Amino acid sequence: MSQPAPPITACLIIIGNEILSGRTVDANLPHLAKRLNEIGIRLAEARVVPDEQAAVVAAVNACRAAHRYVFTTGGIGPTHDDITAACIAAAFGRPVVRHPEALRRLLAYYPPEKVNDARLSMADMPEGASLIDNPVSVAPGFRVENVYVLAGVPKIMQAMLDQVLGELEGGRKIIARSIRVLAPEGEIAAGLTELQVAHPAVEIGSYPFFRPDGPGTVIVLRGTEPAALDLAAQALLALTGRLGITTAAED
Repeated sequence: MSQPAPPITACLIIIGNEILSGRTVDANLPHLAKRLNEIGIRLAEARVVPDEQAAVVAAVNACRAAHRYVFTTGGIGPTHDDITAACIAAAFGRPVVRHPEALRRLLAYYPPEKVNDARLSMADMPEGASLIDNPVSVAPGFRVENVYVLAGVPKIMQAMLDQVLGELEGGRKIIARSIRVLAPEGEIAAGLTELQVAHPAVEIGSYPFFRPDGPGTVIVLRGTEPAALDLAAQALLALTGRLGITTAAED
């Protein structure tokens, strides 16, 4: 019997001191995870790194070796702390050059009196980078091999992501089923361990909640095979039935 193909995975590297300081709350991770899941790519890892070249380079090199795709957000604006382009260039051992098409777009977008060195620096990218269109504010993102460099502003990031999703190689879509168990985690923990061993093709997550009518647990089953999910769900319901625990489908 053939083994299922390994999942296609991706990593998100969130770049910015403002995220680590708590000044800005990241909104890009959930959007990216959802959109990738729709085409069968699993966001398997996320890292938040400061605006420091050594940290960004180390994260990029580790993640691009471990995952099919790497996405970065943040650090491609016109200010002194926007160092992502230089970091990606360093990670790949490439020089930073002024991309002619990116420069043309910026010069066409800004009136002459608004053109300055800071804005033109947004055309500086690793040599050989491919542009990622920015239909919101023109300044493009870019791609080097399997690393996709996107803006940090959510609206712009989402627009850039829309430009590249069609070129990504996805796998089988990951589907999920949720069952609400009206009992604390501790009452079903041992059974869930046995359930996971018996159903290795299904990822089983346990998420406790606390409501006025008492504690409970949402069990989330994730996988690519509907039949495998059906079997795991049936086994979960059999487990809760033996324990005398009430369940309900999660909204």
